[in-house]
Amino acid sequence: MIRLMTIKVLVLCTGNSARSILGEVLINELGGGEVRAYSAGSHPVGEVNPGAIKKLRAEGHEVSDLASKSWDRFSGADVPEIDIVITVCDNAAGEACPIWRGAPVIVHWGIPDPAADGDFDGAYQRLRTRIEAMLRLPLAQMNPADRGEALGRIHEKALTAR
Repeated sequence: MIRLMTIKVLVLCTGNSARSILGEVLINELGGGEVRAYSAGSHPVGEVNPGAIKKLRAEGHEVSDLASKSWDRFSGADVPEIDIVITVCDNAAGEACPIWRGAPVIVHWGIPDPAADGDFDGAYQRLRTRIEAMLRLPLAQMNPADRGEALGRIHEKALTAR
C-alpha cells in the first residue's frame, strides 16, 4: 500500500487571532487529510478574535479547539516538519522568522485584517479562494521551488481578479 505524504502548512500572522486562524481551519477542513495546517503568531494576542469564531460558526466549521499561539511552538527539534509557510499579514511577512523544521517554502498572501476593519466575510472568502486553488495543486508531487511559484501565482491571480 502506498501512503501519500501529508503536506504540513503553517499559517502565520502577527497576533494569530483572525486571518491565520481562518486559514488553519479552512485548510484542515477542505484538505481532506492530505494537508494538515497549523497557525501561529509572532506576537500572539492570546485569544481567538470573537469575529473569527462567529464567522467560522456561521460557515459550519468546528471552533472548539482553536487557540492563539506563538510561532515558537513550531521551531526546535520536537515539532512537525513544515512544508509550506503562508504569511497572511504584511507585518509577519517582514519579520525575521525562526528556523522551521523541514526547510519549508515561504509564501505571502497578504489579506486585510478583519480584526481592524471588521470584514470577516471578506477575509474568509479571500482565504477560501486561495486555499481551494492551493488544494487543487498536486502539492505532494511538486518540488519546493514549483510549490512556491504556484502558491505565489495563486495570490497574484486573486489580486488581479478583484
